[in-house]
Amino acid sequence: MKDIKKYVEENKERFLGELIDLLKIPSISADSNYKDSMIKTAEAVKKNLLEAGCDSAEICETPGHPVVYGEKIIDKNLPTVLVYGHYDVQPPDPLDLWNSPPFEPVIKETEIHPEGAIYARGACDDKGQMFMHVKALEYMTKNNELPCNVKFMIEGEEEVGSEHLGWFIENNKEKLANDVILISDTGMIAKDTPSITTGLRGLSYVEVEVTGPNRDLHSGLYGGAVANPINILSKMIASLTDENNHITIPGFYDKVEELSKEERAKMAEAPYDEEAYKKKIDIDDVYGEAGYSTLERASIRPTLDVNGMWGGYIGEGAKTVLPSKAYAKISMRLVPNQDWKEITQLFKKHFESIAPEAVTVEVKPHHGGQGYVTPIDNIGYQAASKAYEASFGKTPIPQRSGGSIPIVSLFEKELKSKIILMGFGFDTDAIHSPNEHFGVWNYLKGIETIPWFYKYFTEMSKE
Repeated sequence: MKDIKKYVEENKERFLGELIDLLKIPSISADSNYKDSMIKTAEAVKKNLLEAGCDSAEICETPGHPVVYGEKIIDKNLPTVLVYGHYDVQPPDPLDLWNSPPFEPVIKETEIHPEGAIYARGACDDKGQMFMHVKALEYMTKNNELPCNVKFMIEGEEEVGSEHLGWFIENNKEKLANDVILISDTGMIAKDTPSITTGLRGLSYVEVEVTGPNRDLHSGLYGGAVANPINILSKMIASLTDENNHITIPGFYDKVEELSKEERAKMAEAPYDEEAYKKKIDIDDVYGEAGYSTLERASIRPTLDVNGMWGGYIGEGAKTVLPSKAYAKISMRLVPNQDWKEITQLFKKHFESIAPEAVTVEVKPHHGGQGYVTPIDNIGYQAASKAYEASFGKTPIPQRSGGSIPIVSLFEKELKSKIILMGFGFDTDAIHSPNEHFGVWNYLKGIETIPWFYKYFTEMSKE
C-alpha cells in the first residue's frame, strides 16, 4: 500500500470529475418522475464498477428500483468483502434554499473544508461515499494490491426504506455470500479525530391524517363550533412528549437499553464542544430529553419528531378557512432492542386513542428498520481500526450514531456476517438538507483508507 497516497494524488482530478458526473444525474427514488434517471444512474454505476476492475457487473431487477451487483473473485479460498451502498438520493426540496442547483455540482472552499467541498444532492449521502469504494477497488486492481475477493451491492431504494432489498437478498443469498459487509454511509468526528460507527438507531416512519368536517368551511360561520383538524393535530402532537421531553406513548420505553455509567463515561471521552455545536447550526441552546447529554440524546436515546405538517390554506394573502383535513409525517428514531413494527403499532394505538370524537384519525405506516450495534472485538472492526491507524496515524474512536440504515440488521440476520461502518462524512455536510456537500479531503481520504481494510482483514482472517 506504499503508493496509495501517490496514486490518489495523481488521479485526484479524474476521481473528482467522475464523481461529479454521477452527481449530475437526479436519481430521486421517492419521485416516479425520475424513473429514467434511476436507470441511468444504475447503468453509470455498473460501468464504473467494470472500469474499476470488477470481472462482472449487472443491473438486477427488483419489484422496485434495480440493484447494481458487481464482483471481483480472485480466489474462492480467500475471504470475501461485500460492499453495500446506494445510488438513490433524497428529494432536493426546498430548492430556493440551495446556493447552487442541487444537480449541478460545484466545488467551493469553506471554513471546515479549505481544500474544497463538492456541493450537490447525494454528494455525501451516499454517492460520494459509495464511489470511494469503487475508486479504492481501482487502485487495488491496477496495482495488484487486492488481497481478497470483493462484491458490490449498490441499491436504489435506501432513501425510501429499502422496500425491496430484503426480497433481493432472499433471492440471492449464494451470490451475496461474504465474510464481512463494509458500508460507508455514516460519518466521523473530525479530520484529526477519526471514528468508526459502532451503532445505529432504528426507525419507524408514519403519516397521520386528521379529518373534521366533510369540506373546508368558512372560519367565521363555523369557527368555534366545529373542530379544526389543524388545531386538534397540533394538540395531539404536543401531547406525545411531556415537560421533560420524554415520549408519552405507553410501552414506548419498555425495551430501551439503559447503558451503564461506565459506557456513558466512555462515550463522553469523545471530543465535543457544546458552544461550537450550537454555533454551527445557529441556535441559542440545545433541547432534548432531561437527564442526558447532547451526544447521548443524539445517539443512544429514542426520539419522536415531526418531519412535516400541513393543511388548510398556505398560499399568498389570507383565506379564512376552517380546513377539512390536517396531515403530519412523524419519525421515531429507535435504539437497539426496540422493534420498529411493535413501536409503529404502539404509536397507532395511542394516537387513535387520544383523538377527540369530533375528528377521525388515520395512521399510515411508511417504513422502518431495526437498530444495530456491532461489537468492537470482531476482526472486521479491528481491521477497520488498523486501517484508520495506517491512514490517519491514530486509533479511531468507536462511536454510536443517531442515524438509521434500516437494512443493516437485515444483513446480519440474512447473510450471517458482521457489518463494519467506515464513514468519512462530517455532521456538517447537510445530508437530507439544502446545500448538501462532501469534502474533497474526506472523499480522497476514504479512497486512501479503504484498501488498508482489505489488507488487514485478509491477514487477520488467516490467523
